[in-house]
Amino acid sequence: MSNMIRKLIFSVLLMIPVLFAGADNVRFTMSGPNVVTVGEQFRLSFTLNERGTDLQLPELSGFDILMGPSTSQSSSIQIINGKTTQSVSFSYIFILRAKQEGKFTIRPASIKVDGKIYESNELEIQVVKGQAGQQSAASQQQQQEPAAVATELSKDDLFVRVELDKRDVFRGEQVIATVKIYVSPNVPITNFEDVKLPSYAGFWTQEIEIPSQISFTREVFNNKIYQVGVLKKTILFPQQTGKIKIDPFEITCSVRQQIKRQRSFFDDFFDNYRTVSAKVVSEPVTVSVKELPSQPDGFYGGVGNLDFSASFDRTTARANEALTLRMTVSGTGNLRLIEAPKVDFPADFEVYDPKTSENLRATENGLNGSKTFEYLIIPRFAGEYSIPPVKFVSFNPATRKFKTDVSAAFTLQIEKGDDSQSTTVTSAFSKEDVRFIGKDIRYIKQNQYKLREKEASFYGSPSFWFAYIGSALIFFFIFIVYRKKLRENADLQLVKNKKANKVARKRLKEAANSMKHQKAEEFYEAVLKAFWGYLSDKLSIPVADLNRDKATATLAKRQVSEEVVSEFISMIDTCEFARYAPSAAGGTLEELYRKSVDLMGKLEKQIR
Repeated sequence: MSNMIRKLIFSVLLMIPVLFAGADNVRFTMSGPNVVTVGEQFRLSFTLNERGTDLQLPELSGFDILMGPSTSQSSSIQIINGKTTQSVSFSYIFILRAKQEGKFTIRPASIKVDGKIYESNELEIQVVKGQAGQQSAASQQQQQEPAAVATELSKDDLFVRVELDKRDVFRGEQVIATVKIYVSPNVPITNFEDVKLPSYAGFWTQEIEIPSQISFTREVFNNKIYQVGVLKKTILFPQQTGKIKIDPFEITCSVRQQIKRQRSFFDDFFDNYRTVSAKVVSEPVTVSVKELPSQPDGFYGGVGNLDFSASFDRTTARANEALTLRMTVSGTGNLRLIEAPKVDFPADFEVYDPKTSENLRATENGLNGSKTFEYLIIPRFAGEYSIPPVKFVSFNPATRKFKTDVSAAFTLQIEKGDDSQSTTVTSAFSKEDVRFIGKDIRYIKQNQYKLREKEASFYGSPSFWFAYIGSALIFFFIFIVYRKKLRENADLQLVKNKKANKVARKRLKEAANSMKHQKAEEFYEAVLKAFWGYLSDKLSIPVADLNRDKATATLAKRQVSEEVVSEFISMIDTCEFARYAPSAAGGTLEELYRKSVDLMGKLEKQIR
C-alpha cells in the first residue's frame, strides 16, 4: 500500500510542471489595421490558443460594432523526429466601422481560460479622413466622359521617398536610409523594373537584407492612406564633413490602368485595362555632417556605442614560442572602419601585423557585432616582461562625448627555450602558421645529379622544335577563340539571344518551386516572366514594347507555326486571367507547368 501511495505522489509531482507550463503558454492576441478611413469597415480579430469563455471587449469609443463575434476553430498537427505535437487556435472576429478622425487606442480585451483571466495586447488605430468625395466625383466624370482615353496618374498616386532616420550627424555616425514606394489604393502595380540606386557618394555603405518579395502595409502620408512597400534599406557612414547630397532613387513601375469609355453591353466581355510604364523619381535629400570634436590619444576611428576588451591567450611561455594578444571591439557603430589599436610591446619581442576578423550583422538598428584584432608576438629571450594597458577611445554620438576603455596591464613570464630551435613565421598568421625547424643546416646530398656531354644540348634538337611549334599553334588557337568570344560578348543582344532559353528555364524552375509550395500567384507571375523575358531576348524586343499583337506578328515572321503561336497566346491569357481571378482559373498548376515547359521547347526549336 505504501508503495502505491509513493507512486501516486510521484505521478502528481510530475504532472504539476506540465499543468503550470500549459497555463503559462496561453496566448491571447488582438489584431487589426493600423490605419483606416472614416466610415470604413474593418475586422478586429482576437486569437486564443486555448478554449476560453466570457470574452469581454474594451470600450470602443469612436467605432461602431456592425457584426460579431463570429467564431472559428482551427488545429494543426506536426510530426518532427517521430514526436507529434498538436496546436489549436480559436478566433473571434468583430466587424467595426470608424466614426471620426483621430488616433485611438483600444485597451486590452479579457477572456477566461480554466477559471483564470487573461488579457490581450493593446492596439492603436489611426482614423483619417476618407477620399470618398473625390472617388464619387471621379466616377461621375467617368460616366460623362465619352472619349476612350486612359486615366492619368498624378504625383500623389505613385511616388518614391528616401527616408533617413537622422539628417544631422557626426562624421562616422551611422544613418539608416530607407527607400519606400507609396501607392494609392486605387493604383494596381504589376511589376517593377529599371531600378537606379543612389550612388551614396561621400558615404561608406552597408546593405540591410530585406525580403525579396515586397510586402505592402497601410500608412498615412499627408493625411492620405497609401500602400507602402520597402524597396531598399542601407546603412550609411559619412566619410566627409559638410552637406552631402544623396542622389534620387529611380524606378519604373508597370501600372494597370482602366480606360475611360461609355458603358456598353460588351464591357463585360472585353478588358478595359491597359498596362503602362510609370517612371518615379524620389526627391534628393541632404545630410549635414559635423566634424568630431578634438580627438584624444587612443582614438582609432570608432564612432558609436562601443566596448573594448583585450587579453592574451596565455601569460607564460618559452623563448621563441608564439603568443597571441586578442583585442575585441563590440557594439553598434562603424565597426568595419576601426583601425587596430597600437600596443607598446617590449623591444625584445618580434611582433607581426595584426590579423583582423569580423562578426557583424546589418539590422534595422544599424551595424552591430564585433571586430577582433590578433597580434602574434614571439619573445626571443627569457625574462619577465610588462606590457602597459591598451587604451581605446571611441566617440558616442548619443552622448556627444568620447568614451575611454582601458585594458589591464599584462605581465608575461618567459622561460628559457631550446637553443637548438629557431622560429619561422609568415604574415596573416594563426597559431598553426608558426613552424619550428630543429636544424637550419642540412647535409649535402650526394649522387643526385648526373653529368652529360656538352654536345647533348636540348636547344636545336627535334624535341625542342616540336615543343616550339606546338606552343605556337596552341597560342594561335587560344588567340582565335579569345577574339571570337570578345566579338560575341561585345554584341549584347547576341549574348541575350544565346542565353534566352537558359534564363527562361531558370524562371520556370522558380515557377515549379512556387507550385510545390502552393503559391499560385507567384507561380503565374513566374511563368509570365519566363515567356515575356524569353521573347524579349530571343526577338530583340524590349519587354516594355511587347504585347500580344506584336508577339504574334513577330513570331509569324520568324516562321513559328500558327499552332504554337496559339498555344503561346492561350498560355499568356490563362496566366493573366488567373492572376486577377484565381478562383476562376481552369486546370491545375501541374498541368499548366507541364504545358509551359513543352511550349518553351517548341518555341526554341521553331524560332529562326
